[in-house]
Amino acid sequence: MVKPKIKINIKICLACGGCISICPQDALSMISSKAYLEDEKCINCGICIKTCPIGAIKEDKK
Repeated sequence: MVKPKIKINIKICLACGGCISICPQDALSMISSKAYLEDEKCINCGICIKTCPIGAIKEDKK
């Protein structure tokens, strides 16, 4: 079974930085005041999803 990938809705991202500081793989960074995910570094642990205060980060179940 393939784990769902993490997706960031940059339209609602507040650029709070919470997801960046919590990511164990350093897969998240800030680009143009929005969170950016490097898919190749992401292990899909979901910690960033739980950390985002507005739900801008979700699993892409496609």
